[in-house]
Amino acid sequence: MGDCFLDLEVDVNGEEVFMVNKRVISSYSGRIGKLFSKSRGVNGRLKVIFNDFPGGAANFELITRFCYNDGRVGINPLNISNLTCAAHYMEMNKSASGTENLCEQTEKSMEEVKYWTWSELLVVLKQCQDLLPGETSSFIILTKCLDSLVGRVASSCEASPCPSVSSSDSSGFRLSCDTRSTESLKTTSFRTTWWFEDLVVLDTELIQMMVRVMVSRNFDHGIISRFLFYYQKSRFAASASANEKIKVIETVIEMLSSLDIRSVSYKSLFGLLRVALNMNLSQRCRENLESMIGSQLDHATLDNLLVPSPARKGHLYDVNLVLRFLKSFLGKGACCVPLSRLMKVASLMDLYLAEVAPDPHLKPSKFLALITALPDSARDSWDGVYRAVSLYLEVHSGLSDEQKMKVCFGLNYEKLSPKAFDHLAQNANFPSKSTAQALVSQQRKLKSLLQDANEGGLTKEEGSKQIILYAKKFSLSDENEKLKAHLQGMQWRVLELEKVCSKMQIQMTKMMKSRMSSHSSSKSVPRLCS
Repeated sequence: MGDCFLDLEVDVNGEEVFMVNKRVISSYSGRIGKLFSKSRGVNGRLKVIFNDFPGGAANFELITRFCYNDGRVGINPLNISNLTCAAHYMEMNKSASGTENLCEQTEKSMEEVKYWTWSELLVVLKQCQDLLPGETSSFIILTKCLDSLVGRVASSCEASPCPSVSSSDSSGFRLSCDTRSTESLKTTSFRTTWWFEDLVVLDTELIQMMVRVMVSRNFDHGIISRFLFYYQKSRFAASASANEKIKVIETVIEMLSSLDIRSVSYKSLFGLLRVALNMNLSQRCRENLESMIGSQLDHATLDNLLVPSPARKGHLYDVNLVLRFLKSFLGKGACCVPLSRLMKVASLMDLYLAEVAPDPHLKPSKFLALITALPDSARDSWDGVYRAVSLYLEVHSGLSDEQKMKVCFGLNYEKLSPKAFDHLAQNANFPSKSTAQALVSQQRKLKSLLQDANEGGLTKEEGSKQIILYAKKFSLSDENEKLKAHLQGMQWRVLELEKVCSKMQIQMTKMMKSRMSSHSSSKSVPRLCS
């Protein structure tokens, strides 16, 4: 072909300049055709500059071959993504050529994706991620490739060597599964994780798309979460930049929050948290991670909660973080959380309070917030909280009585054991007003027990013995002689009540014997004293 026919100069992304025939190219490209329609009558060589041609100079060369070869080119998994994007960029569709063009041919070739090998799928996905985000046409290929990829992964995970069988004949299967060799267990693990390493190379945007496809197809959330944790660790180990690490961890957190939290490893979430604490993540991302951890706080251990305080804070541990966990755990309110879970978290918080109490920089307001974060119903006994408060007041001896009273305000004295109450009565670290409140609280408790016994809540023997034993457990110091005298007075009144009840029962017994002698059948008589 002579130079006179090379009347179009095309600069592709500054990489290379192509000399082509404008008529040949425009017969397939609607974009070039539109450019020439505006420049009719212009003689000489024309020049077109493309600064964002998908696939660069190498891909434009494929396009020219297609045009010069009467609309034919070999389409395969290695070039289909670049050809598809270039075809859409150059508007190479049927309306431009009048016949089946490159857009139609690439679309038809995509129907063969189910026959591609695993390696070919990965090649196409890598090429697509290099074209993103500028080329929206690559999403068409991505959608089909990811759907095929997820389908293959799902198929390999579905065949479990230990099926869940509920019939009476399933004992043989269960026994077989329980006694599988270590080698068999390794095979099972490999069957669900073999694809992890291959997909680590994918960019975060593709990972998001893939996880959404998996979720939509009801893929096992536990396996998805394991992959996401693996992806984060692998990408960090690959010496990624600070910005890349932030992008990776934010993507992982966002995808984990879309899963069933019960399927996500709680230990791994805390591992992710410790990494995230040293990174400048978005507020929304941090809240997502903290919400996931907080919602399952009853699975945490004390070590999990002992997160060092940010450098700008004075105290040892990040108390604010734990308070946010508690807020997420309670969610819509304590009434929506099962009591068993509440009590488990309360036990954990008792340990945490004892751990942070010696911190000399921990403010009374923060310590009180930890104490009052959970409702009273979460604890049957407040002895653990009392010990933590006692330790806190001992370390923070410089607090004013008013500050000490604010801390003591969080205690529920009525749920202290006699041993703890006896210790409190002699504890010099507590302000005198707090001790007085505790004494009044215990008086109310004794009166309540007495009233219950009087109203029939307990039998005579049970009621009187419980109150007497409760009173005898206290060994108060001389400064509390008034309360001791009051307790002894109550004990005397209980004994008097016991005597009255005993006389009434003797009278009732005599009445019943009298009636039995005059009637053939006895009638039930209500118990007036129990």
